[in-house]
Amino acid sequence: MVKLKVKVVPGASRTDVAGWLGDELKVRVAVPPEGGKANKAVEALLKATLGLASGDVRIVAGQSNPHKTVEIAGMTLDQIRIIVARESVR
Repeated sequence: MVKLKVKVVPGASRTDVAGWLGDELKVRVAVPPEGGKANKAVEALLKATLGLASGDVRIVAGQSNPHKTVEIAGMTLDQIRIIVARESVR
């Protein structure tokens, strides 16, 4: 299980993984930060990007903050970095 620091930009023009900011992964979501919509969008984006099943990605800290901690099951940090690097090239 990996705990990943994530910087979220809600209300962005598009939903995507922007890349690394030091040790934090920056993600943009097009939905506003109202009623947990942005948090759900972050979890869905990371699941889709990393090819994980429901329940393998969940926000464990920072629910009302742009700086969040996300718990990811079934992957190592190195595997996550490889996938994010590959996605950033597209």
